[in-house]
Amino acid sequence: MAEYHLISNTDNERIDKFLSRELTDISRSYVQKLLKEQHILVNGKPVKANYKLSQEDSIEVSVPESEPLDIVPEDIPLDIIYEDNDILVVNKPKGMVVHPAPGHYSHTLVNAVLFHCGKDLSGINGVIRPGIVHRIDMDTTGSLLICKNDRAHQILAEQLKEHSITRRYQAIVIGNLKDDQGTVNAPIGRHPTDRKKMSTRSNSSRPAVTHYRVLERFGDYTYIECELETGRTHQIRVHMSSIGHPILGDKVYGPVKCPFKLEGQTLHAKTLGIIHPSTGEYMEFDAPLPEYFLKLLERLRK
Repeated sequence: MAEYHLISNTDNERIDKFLSRELTDISRSYVQKLLKEQHILVNGKPVKANYKLSQEDSIEVSVPESEPLDIVPEDIPLDIIYEDNDILVVNKPKGMVVHPAPGHYSHTLVNAVLFHCGKDLSGINGVIRPGIVHRIDMDTTGSLLICKNDRAHQILAEQLKEHSITRRYQAIVIGNLKDDQGTVNAPIGRHPTDRKKMSTRSNSSRPAVTHYRVLERFGDYTYIECELETGRTHQIRVHMSSIGHPILGDKVYGPVKCPFKLEGQTLHAKTLGIIHPSTGEYMEFDAPLPEYFLKLLERLRK
């Protein structure tokens, strides 16, 4: 366990801001996590992230060691878009769960990444989600970012929180969108009666913004690009359904019956853009559309 002992040299500054500046190897979002879990004490007592410091406040920070991994590595082929010492970007296939969960403890992306990377993964998100900064649904394909060390993870998690990561998806929705582009600004939270679903009519919503533009029209269907400003669970699926244009093949937020054999929704995380945690340069990665998606576009064009 890493321990830090500091004396505040500022008045009326938030503790999370102060510590993220003083401890250069720890991001502000991770400081907030440590505060929430009471690993940070001020004058011997736990405080919240918005605590305002006074000069001579005594601050103790204990950073717990990463938990040892107990997920079994599996030799599952990965479609690697980019890799270096800090990050790995993969093109996740349809039907693959990102990390182990009840009912899916093997054959996940994490199992595959553990085999590929060995111990070179960040441990910030614990034993179940090593290296995982963000997720996409099981039946969504496309770009996914994985971090190989805690420093990269902290920096990229901060970018994700500040909405500075570029995430553009492509999808086919049901119906003919009225406008060529638009924005859905509707908070999302857990569905009030169905705990497996998310909703724009939740009692505990968080802000959610999706920008969309039309790429191609097919009469009964529309091919679109969506850019996320926020990253809530099922965000694009919920937002497009909320304006009457659910994702084609989405049986949770759209019609149960689909005229095409898709085995999941037509949603693909195509473009991912980040500021590299070591070089500071902006990098953009592109995951090509899967074959089933391309074939469906050809069919709709005919």
